Amino acid sequence: MSWKTAYRSIYYRGAPEPDDPDLDKAHTALLVIDVQNVYLARPDRASLSPAEQSDYDAWTPFHERMHATVIPRTQDLLSTFRTHGVECLFARIACHTKDGRDRSLSQKMPGWNNLLLPKDEWPSQIPDALAPQGDEIVVTKTTDSALTGTNLRLILTNLGIKTVICCGIFTDQCVSSTVRSLADESFNVIVVEDCCAAGSDELHQKELEIINMIYCHVMSAAELKAIMELS
Repeated sequence: MSWKTAYRSIYYRGAPEPDDPDLDKAHTALLVIDVQNVYLARPDRASLSPAEQSDYDAWTPFHERMHATVIPRTQDLLSTFRTHGVECLFARIACHTKDGRDRSLSQKMPGWNNLLLPKDEWPSQIPDALAPQGDEIVVTKTTDSALTGTNLRLILTNLGIKTVICCGIFTDQCVSSTVRSLADESFNVIVVEDCCAAGSDELHQKELEIINMIYCHVMSAAELKAIMELS
């Protein structure tokens, strides 16, 4: 099954197949969203309580996907895009204050999403495997959407970008929020499904189905490279 027929929700089961998108290199950018140390670090499982070990095990498929698929394929896209002069940008969650008082409400809510990530500390940094190079742009956000919480819209407009290719985490949270914001601002959006991950594969798959065909087109890294005639 190709990207033109995959990830179809009930809304689009009978819709015609889309045309290949216009991915002119001068007007296309890659945006890597929220791949940060905090989401990749893991404690020693043996040091955890039984309840903590259960949580640890629940997150193991996410970490396996990140290290076996998402990070390597995102590295490959970054390398390929850099070689061909395509803009590469990054977004990360980080607050400007030590106590996080500048965070948006969604990042202060109790529970898993309540993260305190001061901008200069190790947890908020992008891992070395995907580190920006040269003068590649990094935006720092205190919101889920990389567009609403930063000057990214202005940056993309100034760069002449018409299509944004999105990678990163989490598919059902910050990636989805960013995709929807970009679409609302009339950017064309591609989501690279094997360069994204959610807390579970079920959430990842369902969110791709939700956003595909209306806010973006979902495809694999290989399909993207084929359309762009990149190797």
